Amino acid sequence: MTLIIRPLTADDRPDWERLWTAYLAHYDTTLPDQVIDTTFGRLIGGKPHDYNGLLAVLDGKPVGLSHYLFHRHGWKTENVCYLQDLYADPAVRGTGVGRALIQAVYDRADAAGAPSVYWLTQEFNTQARKLYDRIGTLTPFIKYARP
Repeated sequence: MTLIIRPLTADDRPDWERLWTAYLAHYDTTLPDQVIDTTFGRLIGGKPHDYNGLLAVLDGKPVGLSHYLFHRHGWKTENVCYLQDLYADPAVRGTGVGRALIQAVYDRADAAGAPSVYWLTQEFNTQARKLYDRIGTLTPFIKYARP
């Protein structure tokens, strides 16, 4: 089994969209084509404060993705890293794909001098939370959103 984590490229659009759509379905969400197009463009655009995308490729087949960005923080002088999206195809869950995607984001944060990587998940995401509990620290923060 050969697992490679690499940056997204323009040629990855069909595989990324397949994985992205499955990720959105996991959260009972759909997005308009314009949002999907814009998101993919930002992920591969290379602008310093835009999103970055990684693709997990297992034995030549794309099986997972992660999206992350760096941003300023009021309590630190360095940027911090927000891991916004993480998805592994259900067929490969438990094989290390999710862990490898998170580690790749950790590595990029370290290389950028970002002292913190954080992410959110839904309370019911129990399978993913088993991994998160092993490689991260659960914080006491509760998220609120504008209605």
